Amino acid sequence: MGGDILSQRELKRYSRQIMIPEFGIEGQEKLKKSKVLVIGAGGLGCPVLQYVAAAGVGKVAFAEFDMVSEANLQRQILYGSDDVGKLKSVIAKKRLEALNSLIEFEIFNLRIDAGNSFRILKDFDVVVDATDNLETRYIINDTCVILNKPMVHGAIYKFEGQVSVFNYREGPTYRCYNPYVDDTDFKNPSPGEAGLLGVLPGITGSFMANEVIKIITGIGNILNGKVLLFNILNYSFHLITVKNIPENHNIRELSGYNEKKIE
Repeated sequence: MGGDILSQRELKRYSRQIMIPEFGIEGQEKLKKSKVLVIGAGGLGCPVLQYVAAAGVGKVAFAEFDMVSEANLQRQILYGSDDVGKLKSVIAKKRLEALNSLIEFEIFNLRIDAGNSFRILKDFDVVVDATDNLETRYIINDTCVILNKPMVHGAIYKFEGQVSVFNYREGPTYRCYNPYVDDTDFKNPSPGEAGLLGVLPGITGSFMANEVIKIITGIGNILNGKVLLFNILNYSFHLITVKNIPENHNIRELSGYNEKKIE
């Protein structure tokens, strides 16, 4: 029995994962009591949101300010042809509520920046970086370091994906893996410039959702200090180790971001 925490409906709905001995009712109860924030509801954010919602995370929030475009539909599977021109945040919330009506959803229809990140991130147990630009990644990372929140990170390029968990139990931060480069010639390629196969963000986002569930429930090996790199064209998988640099944990304020230099 699930005591007073899980209802009979929840016990039935999540029975396939509850029956796993390493997971059990205790894991499901931990999910129900947890709060997850996903930043970005695009190619990566869509599968993350669907799987953490389906798994039974008690509160799922996401920050997204963009509109649905025709070019999104090849990979952003929360949206359909009739949604073009509409706010992603509104459409995604509607679809997620249809997926699981037993949990709470919250939307932030805005861009995460240095002025609002503390207010938004402070109330969540796990923060997911499903963004596609470096400036926002550094802001998310630095805010998570200051607030002592784990950050699940994913990124994609053509046929290649990467997933990691930063700032988990004093492990490496995103800056340990990708130091800030103040270079006017540096540019972070977008999907519109480099291209990507549509299934890639689905695979990468599923790995990211898996890390969220593992962090909350305490099962398995977390990608703490490790980056999983994989290529869906040739099925190569590599785990690389990230050195933990102590000074990257000494962040006390958000500063030094330049939108013109980091795109």
